[in-house]
Amino acid sequence: MTTLHILAAGSLKPVWPALMAEFGLNVETDFGPAGLLRERIVAGVRCDLFASANLAHAEDLFQRGLALKTGRFAANVLCLTVKRDRVTEQDNWLSLLARPDLTLATSTPHSDPSGDYTWQLFANIEQHHSGLGQQIQAKARCLVGGTDSLTVPPGELAASWLLTRNHADMFIGYASYAPRLTSFPALQVLSIPAPYNVRAEYAWALCQPQALVLADFLQSAAAQQILRQYGFLAVMD
Repeated sequence: MTTLHILAAGSLKPVWPALMAEFGLNVETDFGPAGLLRERIVAGVRCDLFASANLAHAEDLFQRGLALKTGRFAANVLCLTVKRDRVTEQDNWLSLLARPDLTLATSTPHSDPSGDYTWQLFANIEQHHSGLGQQIQAKARCLVGGTDSLTVPPGELAASWLLTRNHADMFIGYASYAPRLTSFPALQVLSIPAPYNVRAEYAWALCQPQALVLADFLQSAAAQQILRQYGFLAVMD
């Protein structure tokens, strides 16, 4: 079988080698913010299958006639990572976000679904605490995931790299990174509870029929088990 050309959301990078080892066929994968990858596909870049961090980008390709079909294969939620020395005994995830003395970094809306989900989180906070969601959003700095963002070095996690290099005090990102982030003594990872948190739906867009075997694999029991091992939620969770 010829090599499949895949464009995949950057948050899949940690789990992708394990998935592809189980898949067993040749793939070439280019990672990046899903919104920017979608733009590349629209512009004509070669792609057999697009693995997006949200359903909307996959559906957009289908509506444009650039994908044959779409399907969901994983999910994620958000978490808050903070410099441990900034956290007091009285703090929780929401009080930290609200503190005016702490700087907040996020990914970039529209370019990166993580940024879109973060803005939805702000809207959810606003629903429950009038004025607070807008206040938190106003101080958020979109430092990664955009066309002109800071470049996170290969092998680094955005949250740990930004915080340990003093670009910000806090970062909102995907909870699938939490198991790795907890290994940094200087960082503290806090869960964001319902009804505030946002469920990120990961979806594939089948751009060429030869990639159907990979689309089917991503929804298989074996792939779902690997995704769970790497901190993702499976489709049925």
